[in-house]
Amino acid sequence: MNPKSFVNQSGAFAQQQDHAGTFKELEATELYCPRCRRAVPLRKRLLLVLPEGDKYEYLCAFCSESVGTKIDRQQKPVSIIV
Repeated sequence: MNPKSFVNQSGAFAQQQDHAGTFKELEATELYCPRCRRAVPLRKRLLLVLPEGDKYEYLCAFCSESVGTKIDRQQKPVSIIV
């Protein structure tokens, strides 16, 4: 990242305006576990394969408590051949 891109003509720092599409999807690395009572590392488990995307469950790495879910939306439709 170029630091000069954040400085405007008066020398003050400015934010860039081309942030559209920067984050399409985020991946959790730690979430709060109610059983352990702290933020913990996660394991990601495929729960369901749905037409709108794959549903994943986040599990606590220590006690295997479910701490959240996520639907990973696919960009292109899936064709099912029977």
